[in-house]
Amino acid sequence: MGLRADMPLLARHEGEWEGEYLHLGPGGALLDRHRVRMTCAIADDAVYHQTNRYTWDDGRTEVHEFPGTYLGGGRCGFDTERLKGVFWELDESTIYLTWQFKGQDMRLFELIVLSEDGDSRSRVWQWIEDGVCVRRTLIDERRAG
Repeated sequence: MGLRADMPLLARHEGEWEGEYLHLGPGGALLDRHRVRMTCAIADDAVYHQTNRYTWDDGRTEVHEFPGTYLGGGRCGFDTERLKGVFWELDESTIYLTWQFKGQDMRLFELIVLSEDGDSRSRVWQWIEDGVCVRRTLIDERRAG
């Protein structure tokens, strides 16, 4: 079997997404806010590719590529110059990711929940350092028109 058959929820995420990231400190203080335009694609039924384009109100922009490889058994992995991790589906609406930025001890854990109609999703990251959550990232996205 391939990526689409083994990870049907991931296949439902294919396409263009727009939304906003809110980065919050331990007490809920806003640390950063920026917009995102994201492209999610599956190629050759074995490769997942995501492109994130971030834009801040002050005009700064960043683009990050996240090529993923299907590992089998309903899991995908990614290993870039910045980070390394793995993700899989928990149920019919939720994807779970765990990763680390290279050269850092901090681990990140993410849940992505896709709406029933497939037109919106919510994402939550927890940044864990020495067993303590030091930051949370809240992301709300809608399919781009």
